[in-house]
Amino acid sequence: MKKEITTRELVITALAIALVYVFTWMVKIQLPIGAQGGLIHLGNIPFFVAAIVYGKRVGALSGAIGMGLFDVTSGWAAWAPITLVTSFIMGHVIADIAHDKPTIGRITAACVAALIIKIVGYYIGEAIMYGSLLVPIASIPGNAVQIVVSSVIVLLIIKPLRQALLSTRR
Repeated sequence: MKKEITTRELVITALAIALVYVFTWMVKIQLPIGAQGGLIHLGNIPFFVAAIVYGKRVGALSGAIGMGLFDVTSGWAAWAPITLVTSFIMGHVIADIAHDKPTIGRITAACVAALIIKIVGYYIGEAIMYGSLLVPIASIPGNAVQIVVSSVIVLLIIKPLRQALLSTRR
């Protein structure tokens, strides 16, 4: 049975989407690798936090829509379908692993799963996009650095941030 979407969840999801978009847009480094270069950004931080704190629906939607919007509005539109699918799956899996029992071990496992999903998802998407199994290899280091950096930051901030976010419930 599906849980109804509450106004609170809708607002939290919208805020999470906005935070993911802004963190992706504002804090990014263009890499001179691969066919289009790579992009390291910190949009994964609010994305991972949303999935861990608020669960599958908020996590999956915030990552997919927030990062997908960034792609569409920032000259990366060709990557938007890859981003939507990969980020949606990442958010769902992160929440599945770490939402109910957010221990450091589970959050670390969720981040490792996100890393694998990101690398595999973008590899497959770019292989289709470029018609090559070799070209997407150049994106792997940037994708890995992006997820690892965001994961370390999330691991450092999640406990106090989760307590603060959940203390506002009524």
